[in-house]
Amino acid sequence: MTDNRDRVAVLMGGWTSEAAVSRVSASFCGQAARNAGWDAIEVEVDRDIATKLKELNPSRAFNALHGQIGEDGNIQGLLNIMNIPYTHSGLTASAIAMDKLLAKTLLAGAGILVPPTLALIEDSHVYPEGSIGAHVIKPRNDGSSFGVVIVPDAKARPPARNTWPAHTQLICEPYIHGRELTVSVLDGTALCVTEITSEREFYDFDAKYAVGGSKHILPADIPEPVSLKACLWAEHAYRQLGCRGIIRVDYRWDDKNDQLFMLEVNTQPGMTATSLVPEQARFVGMSGEELVNHLLEIAQCDD
Repeated sequence: MTDNRDRVAVLMGGWTSEAAVSRVSASFCGQAARNAGWDAIEVEVDRDIATKLKELNPSRAFNALHGQIGEDGNIQGLLNIMNIPYTHSGLTASAIAMDKLLAKTLLAGAGILVPPTLALIEDSHVYPEGSIGAHVIKPRNDGSSFGVVIVPDAKARPPARNTWPAHTQLICEPYIHGRELTVSVLDGTALCVTEITSEREFYDFDAKYAVGGSKHILPADIPEPVSLKACLWAEHAYRQLGCRGIIRVDYRWDDKNDQLFMLEVNTQPGMTATSLVPEQARFVGMSGEELVNHLLEIAQCDD
């Protein structure tokens, strides 16, 4: 019988908006795993993924999926049932973090400042209730900035509802002017704070994944109390949501009013050549290969 103790299924793709970037993450992580001595095999996720995993019979799975299916608890539930240990957070933490409205409610209850949620009116167009200045409309359950629309002021034409698929649940928040910060947390400990600058209006998909799409400043050139708060809040969010392995927490810092807002918790952060998590890991002395190897070593199913 073949010894599969080192066999790893690197899960990638799927059928959601983030399938393509997931494959790029999987390529990076699969090669890093092989460099670290694992028998890593990239596996395209489709409706027959359970059959594929049964045939492959891996000792563990590296979850390189992004967005729905891979990040919302679905793949975690399947892997729990099949008893295949996997990287990153478990079912409950994944489902909560992916639901932006639920996550915000829990984080606010834990004393973390988050943007307020605005009541949203949806007919042929989408707009917040009452007169409001710049605001952001985005899907309740999605990632990589897909479907995010910034409306610059109350006089601007509101986006049409068919900008998003009919089934998409939307949420609305005031647009927070300021600087973009992010913190990676590994095993409950914050690595550092990165400031992200871009010529784009916000840190959108291209800014995240296109070469030259953004500039990463690490450590961020910000006051020490802001950096400390960003790290402490990120660690607190990690514990409150019950995360495992690696996460990335995104912030907006209103430097004029010195207010830090936590925007979201990413339980499946990007792991490409231009991604923030491997970059922060390298900053603290951990190579991409060492990071991937560590995540595989601590892979587990939910209790």
